[in-house]
Amino acid sequence: MGLIYLALYKGKGQLFNAAIRAWTGSEFSHCELVMPDGRWLSASAMDGGVRAKRIDYKPEHWHLIPVPWANARLIESVFDRHEGKGYDWAGIFLSQMLASGLHSERRMFCSEFCAVALGFTGIGQRFSPVLLGETVHRINRLPFVQLAHSLNEGHPDAQHA
Repeated sequence: MGLIYLALYKGKGQLFNAAIRAWTGSEFSHCELVMPDGRWLSASAMDGGVRAKRIDYKPEHWHLIPVPWANARLIESVFDRHEGKGYDWAGIFLSQMLASGLHSERRMFCSEFCAVALGFTGIGQRFSPVLLGETVHRINRLPFVQLAHSLNEGHPDAQHA
């Protein structure tokens, strides 16, 4: 079984991407979960909401972070429950720009979808792409996550743990 990745968009994009980058002070303006079968899952403003698609990966446009602790069944379950929901324009404004945490139960934005699919239930709307990326990176650096990943991969150092 292949790895799941959090993909952070750093391409130029559209005016909306520039606004997200300016607001968060980050080079990232969007995020996706890349599944082992090649599907990219997210809520996309350009695509109208929660969807799966195949994206032609260009390293100059994306930063990929492996998520060895991601639960593929949970991600698929969250996707199945939310597929086709619209993009949460009000939620991105209220929860990100006003930091109120208010969001729609019937719509989602990218980092909210990815956070909930990674198990951050109840707080998914609090994440921006950059905050989610930093959180995943920190979780990946936790010793027990590194050990578990080593054991799963049959890493030679796992024998000495």
